[in-house]
Amino acid sequence: MSKDIYLTGITTTGTPHIGNYVGAIRPGISASKDLSTQHFYFLADYHSLAKNEDPDKIGQSTLEIAASWLALGLDTEHAYFYRQSDIAEIPELTWVLHGMTAKGLMNRAHSYKASVQSNVESGNNDPDKGITMALYSYPILMAADILMFKSTKVPVGQDQKQHVEMARDIAQRFNHHYGETFVLPEAVIGEDTAVLKGLDGRKMSKSYNNTIPLFAEEKRLRKLIMKIKTNSLEPGEPKDTADSTLFDIYRAFATPQETADIAQRFADGIAWGEMKQLLFEYINEHIKPARDEYDRLIADPAIVEAELRKGATRAREISVPYLTQIRDAIGIRKLG
Repeated sequence: MSKDIYLTGITTTGTPHIGNYVGAIRPGISASKDLSTQHFYFLADYHSLAKNEDPDKIGQSTLEIAASWLALGLDTEHAYFYRQSDIAEIPELTWVLHGMTAKGLMNRAHSYKASVQSNVESGNNDPDKGITMALYSYPILMAADILMFKSTKVPVGQDQKQHVEMARDIAQRFNHHYGETFVLPEAVIGEDTAVLKGLDGRKMSKSYNNTIPLFAEEKRLRKLIMKIKTNSLEPGEPKDTADSTLFDIYRAFATPQETADIAQRFADGIAWGEMKQLLFEYINEHIKPARDEYDRLIADPAIVEAELRKGATRAREISVPYLTQIRDAIGIRKLG
């Protein structure tokens, strides 16, 4: 029986925060140690171009994200860890897939429809105003990422499920036209994946500017945790854990027994200031060993670069011969 192949992309826009850690990085690193499966983790730097990010920010984000995964213990001997732009076969496959992608399928992409809707609602005469082809054909590049490494499972949030379904659709059309070439991927929706709230009580997100950076230095980490929004209940008054950002963040890091102990302290009326200090100390202690390693890697980017190059070399041992097979299927062949 063949191994399941998991593939996860991380867009290089912004600094990793604790929500990224509990929702994607921690479960990903744990999975990378499972020898019964294969895992591909890549930095989706070409995808970031769809958002017209500042070039320096993309470079800095690439370093910070890669250093975070490495500092937290990603097993790069077993898992494939690479930068999307180091795999030349991916953009080539993207163009090949354009030939099998219906425009109508791209018209139905959530991100494109949302941009059109925004233009319509703001009264623009051109519904496509400001929409680039990078945004429009984003799902085709994602399909190439997935199909290039014969991924069988793609862990995604509910909002990304459509992209995996599109990759399946494109692959099926290709296989029907050119013969069985691509493996059809399945989306894996993490129902139990923790989604943390940010400083203001909304979902923790860079777009809301309410995040707690994963490797913030101690003083800044404490300052940010002290800013977390709470209600006006006084010390000694019983507090509900159900809608508490402080409790949710603590639970995402703590053991079941520690969580139960804190729940009891909520019932006993712990003061918000005391809870914030306790949360800071707990997270700081949890993150500190990895933070030291992260700081070392950030100070010496050549170490990170070497890891990404090593990962790309390994990944291209798969992508180069596979693209040759794909080219042969579509009739781009040597003439003798």
